[in-house]
Amino acid sequence: MGLIGRGERQKHLREKEKEARFYLEFVGLKGRENGVAKDLTLIEKKRLEMARALATNPKLLLLDEVLAGLNPSEILQALELIHIIRSQLRVTIFWIEHVMGAMMKASDRIIVLNQGEKIKEGKPEEIVSDPQVIEAYLGESNA
Repeated sequence: MGLIGRGERQKHLREKEKEARFYLEFVGLKGRENGVAKDLTLIEKKRLEMARALATNPKLLLLDEVLAGLNPSEILQALELIHIIRSQLRVTIFWIEHVMGAMMKASDRIIVLNQGEKIKEGKPEEIVSDPQVIEAYLGESNA
């Protein structure tokens, strides 16, 4: 037997399973614990990805295009989950996203990049009316 006795190992595994179940329930996947990831819908897969990340107890959570491919109803569900993560788990979120309307609703502060260069930083209401942001994301003719 290794350095950790069989009883300690079993106790550790039970604790980790309990923690995994907590995060699955937290993101809305209660009842799916015994399923396989390939059978999940797209929104469920994104919830699973968030649960996996949250299980590491991060202080900072990186979200990269979590709204990509989701329909409007699913986007609202994802935004609600992000809000709950921020408020209940007190996790700072660094979020890369192209669904600007959702970013405006869910963010306290936004940094806008264009071609890898920062063009604006501020509160959503400052970002949405900035001429550089409008030009970069809507094109000069639409500004």
